[in-house]
Amino acid sequence: MAQKKCAPKVDSLSVEQHGIIGNMRTAALVSNDGSIDFLCLPRFDSPSIFARLLDIDKGGHFSINPILPDEHHDQNGVYQRPLTRKQQYQLATNILQTRFLFDFGVLQVTDFMHKHDSRRHPTKALLPWVIRIVECQRGTMKVGVNCLPAFNYATEKHTVELADMDILGANVEIDEWSHDKPRMAHGKAYSESKHARIIFKSERGFSVDLRSISHPDNPIDGPDWKLLDGELGPMAQTQFDMQEGQSIAFIFRQVPAQGANAPVKTNTTTTSEVARQEANNQSSNSKNSGDNALWDVDPLLSWPLVLALRVQTFEYWTNWIRKSNYYGRYREVVQRSALTLKLLTYEPTGAIVAAPTFGLPEEIRGVRNWDYRYVWIRDSAFTIYAFIRIGLTDEAGSYMKWIEDRLENANPDGSLNVMYTVDGQAVPSETILHHLAGNRNSQPVRIGNAAATHLQLDIYGALLDAVYLYNKYREPIGYDTWRAVRRIVNYIVDHHDQADMSIWEIRSRPQNFLYSKVMCWVGLDRGLRLMEKRSLPCPDRVRWYETRDKIYEEIMTKGWNSKMGAFTQSYEGRDVGILDASVLIMPMVFFCSPTDRRILSTIDNIMRPPEKGGLTLNGLVLRYNLSDTQDGLPGTEGCFLMCTFWLIEALTRAGKHNSALLQTALSLFEQTVSFGNSLSLFSEEITKTGDMLGNFPQAFTHLALISAVYNLDKQL
Repeated sequence: MAQKKCAPKVDSLSVEQHGIIGNMRTAALVSNDGSIDFLCLPRFDSPSIFARLLDIDKGGHFSINPILPDEHHDQNGVYQRPLTRKQQYQLATNILQTRFLFDFGVLQVTDFMHKHDSRRHPTKALLPWVIRIVECQRGTMKVGVNCLPAFNYATEKHTVELADMDILGANVEIDEWSHDKPRMAHGKAYSESKHARIIFKSERGFSVDLRSISHPDNPIDGPDWKLLDGELGPMAQTQFDMQEGQSIAFIFRQVPAQGANAPVKTNTTTTSEVARQEANNQSSNSKNSGDNALWDVDPLLSWPLVLALRVQTFEYWTNWIRKSNYYGRYREVVQRSALTLKLLTYEPTGAIVAAPTFGLPEEIRGVRNWDYRYVWIRDSAFTIYAFIRIGLTDEAGSYMKWIEDRLENANPDGSLNVMYTVDGQAVPSETILHHLAGNRNSQPVRIGNAAATHLQLDIYGALLDAVYLYNKYREPIGYDTWRAVRRIVNYIVDHHDQADMSIWEIRSRPQNFLYSKVMCWVGLDRGLRLMEKRSLPCPDRVRWYETRDKIYEEIMTKGWNSKMGAFTQSYEGRDVGILDASVLIMPMVFFCSPTDRRILSTIDNIMRPPEKGGLTLNGLVLRYNLSDTQDGLPGTEGCFLMCTFWLIEALTRAGKHNSALLQTALSLFEQTVSFGNSLSLFSEEITKTGDMLGNFPQAFTHLALISAVYNLDKQL
């Protein structure tokens, strides 16, 4: 029976205190106090199982941290001894290490999700495990572990079962480079005397378990689990002592199917055939039969296995990042951005989610809280460009395959969706989770995304720019892809003059946004370039030329405010002079020269502070001034890091001909990267006081960073 006792209280959670781990199916956020505060299983867009970032009491978490001796606290419970927390990635990997340093001892928690090289180990299954290795590096430490899942966005109750677990003894021989079935030196596996497996089962039958194993040469006394009452079901808790040199591993996972050919259950409203097939293949591809049929997907737990999985994961990430050919001035920050983008990739399809989270606020206690666990067509060109520029051409190829699949499965009218799930399906309708308090009381918490049904014409230019870049730098496109390109270009010709919601996905009336008009021009331009460079057949070439020229002249006439000397947000906003940072895209997509007096004057306007009519605050760029723009939502928001990196790149491109602008770009870049957290991870926005806002980590920010760095480094 569960005891009536609460978990340690946490007052607030900031995203910048977190790192990310993952296996290219899903990702978890781990705080610098040792708690997994966000995780969706089994894939990015599945319901959450840990979401304390969105509700401290209900969201669920899995924490491992030192328990401080009572004698080290004052009468008010305040800790009186020196304490430092450090968090870092193992070099060139996504293996995260959190260290707690006291004057009397040091504890380290190493977090990762298993990822192996399927080409090196073609018969081995990916083990979708969250692995947490705890090591006492100095002194004597008391460690506390709390695991409280909150199934299906913290809406389902669960039960807990304490069970024995078959594990392998100390005298086990195992190939350290793979999870082959070990050869047991003394006959068979044994069961621990204490409960070593905790099974959490939701009321709908979705099950996860938590297992542990300590180093056999220096075992730990424990863990001895007890159950404490939680709002939706019991929390598993244990405390144990560790001496210097002792280690213990905790493994959290979805319980695998009980049979080699049984379908693996998934807990998601958007379950895909791709994910199901992948899981079933892992079961059916096992070479064993009978009692051994599940070995590859559910091997018996052993300490050598844990170490082998860590080695495989380390080798996967280090071997992958070596493929990058960027060796410039900012190699470390570029590598971390690349590793983060790789984590945000859904490997079965090559798609990249905008962020692994939902509901994190763009204003504390504000309403701008969106679900970013989907794949935006808009990101296409930026993704292809960033990967190609740093030599990661395989990733560019995988993403291009995802783009081609979308082109082949366009809507009946020739249009594409604004965004898709990781396997290319329609995004669920937007729903509010009223029961969640929100990050620092920021409500509502939304899942799904209503912007999926918007008309956003800019996406077609981004997609065609991606196809053009891929054709230019990686591999010539085929005829079938060219036919799809022609259909998309003709769609632009037929619809470019419509008002839309554009890049910022406003929740008010459609407008003729300059960003969408520029990207429609880009789509036509790239279609024409492909046709000319490859001599591809194009019956509609005259219409394409005429429409491209018409859009250009229209932008220069209806989008330019000569009085203020700037391009404006939309045709409708020209006369009132509404600035929008999205127009910084113009020189980046070769719509205009980076030294065109109009874009330089626009940049000058944007770089003024808001009180002087500009968009730059503390060296960071706002999307637009909310007091001038009715976007259909109340409240405020932070500065956009993506827009800031766009400003840096625009200045850099102009700086090729003006050294003062190049120095300004360099200064802004070095200031902007300081707004990343200690792990060089970036969110979407930054507050006036320098705090992170929005979903985290944000792919668009990291893509814009790589592009800005590449161009800046080239000019210096």
